[in-house]
Amino acid sequence: MATSIINPQLRLLNALRANAKPIMTFLGLPSFRTAQMVAQTGLDGIIIDCEHGHISDDSMHSATAAIASLGVSPLVRLRMTHSDLIKRALDAGAHGIVVPQINTAEEARAVVSYAKFPPQGLRGQGSAFPALTHGTDIPTYIKTANDTLLTCIQIESKLGVENVDAICAVPGVDMIFIGPNDLALSLLGYVPAKADEPEFVDAIDKIVGAAKRHGKWVGRLSNNGALCKEHLKVFDTVALSYDIRAMQNWYTRELGVARS
Repeated sequence: MATSIINPQLRLLNALRANAKPIMTFLGLPSFRTAQMVAQTGLDGIIIDCEHGHISDDSMHSATAAIASLGVSPLVRLRMTHSDLIKRALDAGAHGIVVPQINTAEEARAVVSYAKFPPQGLRGQGSAFPALTHGTDIPTYIKTANDTLLTCIQIESKLGVENVDAICAVPGVDMIFIGPNDLALSLLGYVPAKADEPEFVDAIDKIVGAAKRHGKWVGRLSNNGALCKEHLKVFDTVALSYDIRAMQNWYTRELGVARS
C-alpha cells in the first residue's frame, strides 16, 4: 500500500494512509436503508457481514452500493476463504475484504491470490459494478485495483496466533483484524474475555507486534465509544460494535429508563 495512487472515493484507505485512526462498524441486517442510515453517521468504513450477519448476495450488492454512494468505504466480511466469495464481494464494488479464521501463511497467500488481478493473482474480470463504487471507469479500476483494495485477514484462533509472524509476512496482506470473541473462545474456552487474562493479553500483544513489525495495519472490534478511544491508542482502526447490537442496546437502555 505504498503506492502513490490516490482516489478520494477510498475513504478508509486514505484515512489509514494518513494515520487518521478511522472508525468502522459491522452491518448485519439486509437492508439498503439501514446501510444508508449507518453510512450517514460519520463512519469511515462499514464491514458488511456475510459471515455472521443476515446478508445474502443481493443484500451485499445493495449495501455496497448504498454505502459507497455516501462517501464511506464498504468492506465485505466473507464466510470463508473460497475464491468465488472473494470475487463476488470485489465485483460488487467492495473497497476491501475481511476474511475470517486465517490460521496459516498458506491460507493468507491463497486469499491474496484470489483478491488480485494477474499477474499478482488469479482474480477474473467481468463486472462493471466496482468501477462505480470506486468513482472511476473500468480500465482505471483494473489498472489500480491491486494497489488500492484492502485485503484484511482475521486472526482469531490459537493456531493463528502461533503462526502470526509468518501470516503477517505474506505480501499483499494489508491489515490484520482481531476477532476478540473467537480468539477468547479458542484460547480461554469462554466469551467474553475479561480482557485481563494473561494468555489473552499476550496473544493480542503478539498479533499487534507482528503486524507492526511487517508493516501491516492492525484493527479490532470495540464494543463502545470509550473502548474505541482506548484501543485507538494502539490500533490503526477499530470497528465500533454492530448495527444489531446498537439497536438492542438502545431499546434496552431506554426501556429501562421508561420503566424505572
